[in-house]
Amino acid sequence: MAAFKDIVGQEQIKEHLQNAISTGKISHAYIIEGERFAGKEFIAQVFAMALQCEEKGTEPCQECRSCRQALSGNQPDIIRIIHEKPGAISVDDIREQLNGSVAIKPYSSPYKIYIINDAEKMTTQAQNALLKTLEEPPAYVVILLLTSNAEALLPTILSRCVTLHMKPVPDALVKSFLMSQMQIPDYKAEVCAAFARGNIGKAKHLAASEDFEQIEEEALSLLKYIREMDVNEMAAAIKKISDYQMDMGDYLDILAVWYRDVLLFKATKDANHLIFREEFQNIKRVAARTSYEGIESVIKALGRAKKRLEANVNFELTMELLFLEIQENG
Repeated sequence: MAAFKDIVGQEQIKEHLQNAISTGKISHAYIIEGERFAGKEFIAQVFAMALQCEEKGTEPCQECRSCRQALSGNQPDIIRIIHEKPGAISVDDIREQLNGSVAIKPYSSPYKIYIINDAEKMTTQAQNALLKTLEEPPAYVVILLLTSNAEALLPTILSRCVTLHMKPVPDALVKSFLMSQMQIPDYKAEVCAAFARGNIGKAKHLAASEDFEQIEEEALSLLKYIREMDVNEMAAAIKKISDYQMDMGDYLDILAVWYRDVLLFKATKDANHLIFREEFQNIKRVAARTSYEGIESVIKALGRAKKRLEANVNFELTMELLFLEIQENG
């Protein structure tokens, strides 16, 4: 199934697109900007299906020939631009897959829809090639540019598109979705929602990941014993972390959320709003022995570590500096 009602949050985008369908005022080009995994592809799929649906409603009917083709990935008038090189969408990709076929009318649908995922990866030449079509598009063409960074697109492209910005989905909605659609228990859904920071795709990934639970367990275990660790134990812990096939940002986020819980409890003495409520006794103990300045130093150190890893600074050195900071202040 793929319908507007299945999109979690993003009410403004849903309203805009459904209003465009109902009034018949469809733009020739849209930019949908949102984080990786936020659900840009799903929104594009639903919009494309609704535009081509034989029932001509504001929701795809799921039943007509066009909807069934779209659901199976075989709708001939919904075209996804694919690119050979992982790092870039080349001028040849745009010329061959888009410019070369826009003049051919749709096979069986009202529109010919092109979906360009990772649009920020278009080279300048590719964008200039696309611009030729955007300047004088045939009446039946709709181009959907999906991107995590609209600023990477040329101003001339931006000026010819309707830009729709995805917003973080409230944690309560994410939690409710995980519990109802994925049968995730309350506590786990809350933790996944906290880490996803409004990104529904990331929340689904974390909820389904066996690794995430194990990593969470390891991270919390480390926090309990880090003050007593000697240099060799610390090196062994860092080695163990590096063996996981995971985004280190997720690991650091676990530590950051735990320390935010410590800070929150120290300030309020209220356990009801903690993410790691099951860790209450440890959070209470750390809050009692640590100063506000110490906790804030650790949270800042976690942010620095994340930036260092994103800049490809040596992993072992970054983690060692972080753990020493936690030992000293946490």
